Amino acid sequence: MQTAQTVLASATLVPMTLEMAIVLGLVAATVILFLTEWLRVDVVAILVMVALPLLGIVDGVDAFRGLASNAVISIIAVIIMGRGLDHTGVISQLMRPLMRLAGRSRGRITVLVSGTVAVVSSFMQNVGAAALFLPAIRRLSRHSGVPVSRLLMPVGFSAILGGTVTLVGSSPLIMLNDLIQPFGLAPFGLFSVTPVGLALVVAGIAFFVFGGQRLLPAGEPTGEQGEDLMAWYCDLGCMHELRAPADLAGELHVQDLIDTYCIQVVALSQKGGRDVLLPPDRAMRIAPGAVLAAIGSPARVAGLVREHGFVVKAGLDVFAQAMSDEESGVVEALVPPHSRFIGMTVADIRFRHNHLMSPLAVTRDNKTRYCDFWDMVVHAGDSILMHGRWESFHAMRPRREILFVQSLDHEVLHPEKAGVAVGAFLLSTGLVLATDLALSVCLMTGALAMVLGRVLTIDEAYRGVDWRTVFLLAGLIPLGVAMERTGAASWMAGHIMALVGQPAPWVFLFVLGALSTAMTLVVSNVGATVLLVPLAVDMATAVGADPRLSALVVALAASNSFLLPTHQVNALYMGPGGYRSLDYVRAGLPVSLLFLAVLTVMVSVFY
Repeated sequence: MQTAQTVLASATLVPMTLEMAIVLGLVAATVILFLTEWLRVDVVAILVMVALPLLGIVDGVDAFRGLASNAVISIIAVIIMGRGLDHTGVISQLMRPLMRLAGRSRGRITVLVSGTVAVVSSFMQNVGAAALFLPAIRRLSRHSGVPVSRLLMPVGFSAILGGTVTLVGSSPLIMLNDLIQPFGLAPFGLFSVTPVGLALVVAGIAFFVFGGQRLLPAGEPTGEQGEDLMAWYCDLGCMHELRAPADLAGELHVQDLIDTYCIQVVALSQKGGRDVLLPPDRAMRIAPGAVLAAIGSPARVAGLVREHGFVVKAGLDVFAQAMSDEESGVVEALVPPHSRFIGMTVADIRFRHNHLMSPLAVTRDNKTRYCDFWDMVVHAGDSILMHGRWESFHAMRPRREILFVQSLDHEVLHPEKAGVAVGAFLLSTGLVLATDLALSVCLMTGALAMVLGRVLTIDEAYRGVDWRTVFLLAGLIPLGVAMERTGAASWMAGHIMALVGQPAPWVFLFVLGALSTAMTLVVSNVGATVLLVPLAVDMATAVGADPRLSALVVALAASNSFLLPTHQVNALYMGPGGYRSLDYVRAGLPVSLLFLAVLTVMVSVFY
């Protein structure tokens, strides 16, 4: 077996080749672009994928082999199956008994919800699990009176930790077997990591139950679900029925009432009730004698009456049926991380024209805007209050562009397909356990079963896939291959060994986990894993540690992303939870140290 000095000597005696320099330069450029965010991470990955064959490091076939890799296909299948489980209401059904069991006890809520999210996250992408449970957690906060800031961070951390329980729970673990295959190391099974992952989940939940809650911001209780949702938006006002005067002077449009008076027009009848538009488009002209339903404060409505002569009717008459709870209502929705609305302004989305919904208010970082939000660029985690017919919300829900916070009385789900969805999921799991088929084949079988079972259409499956993640993975895989083939990974290993010397195996594993943690905070967990696994294998050989377990430590420690809101789950929960970066540092530092300690002990003892 090589010693650390042997590796160092070989790294010193063998000069760096041009190919090594090119690959290391690409690695450095990739890290810089990830940190500066001059380009999106998936665009950076595509640049790497194209640059490698252009520079003569790998051929075109190897450069694009990542698009058909076991890891990429497995992630696509997991996302599709997660979408199918959500589409049938399995997640919603799962939360109902939890809400009854948890009651108003903060400790029970933390254990039950965090544990459930961790289990779900162990079989699907953790950001997907976090997004699915976010509306339910908001409802649970209202029901229990526990501030949402005391719930979201423990649940979010549990979603990340749940990704360490099985080999399909996170992107780094899904990629692990592909990354160690060139070294001739035995692949890991689906549940090979389960003992370590369960220990990490238990430790993380226990931390927040026994003292960690004190490190979270206090926040404010969000109230009871049964109360009127509009009561939580006290500056919004209430519903009024207004009639325009027969001698209405000048041109007056719906957008004038919205922009000038901050009165949200949600319905309009130009002919005194014989035709009802719900909602009217912003550019629609208000004709003399028209009747409209509008939400606004009494003071703002009084200003409209004073300046234009509108008549405020006592109660709802023309719109009594259209505004009834059976036909329409107000809902609160959250923007998930995969929504195509992200990056668009509220005006660009055209909720009224395209989706028949009237935006009433937009909340971000606990700040609500009732007016002048049309030019706001939509971010993941934004909360949008909207009015519309129930069927409009039904039509929007399958698209998953927004997630509704509260349960809709007329929720459009397909519970009759829940058995098919669960059966397809169990089929894929059974194939993984009982056959020698590739992981991608087993998981794609389950995803295809959901499509053939009409749990969701193939178009819905395509829309559910986060193609940014796909190209991020596919672009970085050939970079890891290039590091190994050119000897750049071994060259770096020799120089790093000069710094760490030849420590005991458990010390080496701890240092390796800390290195992976540090890289994950500034680079994506996928990028850190791809870059460090070849390095870890060579370093482990030098210090006498198990190279297979060293690669496993790197992949597991890539989930140790708690110190900063750079992980997708942390970024998603930051806005709804009202968190600051300092909150993540305060709670994330002890969790990160606990993670490394438990990881080192479990890998050293169990394996």
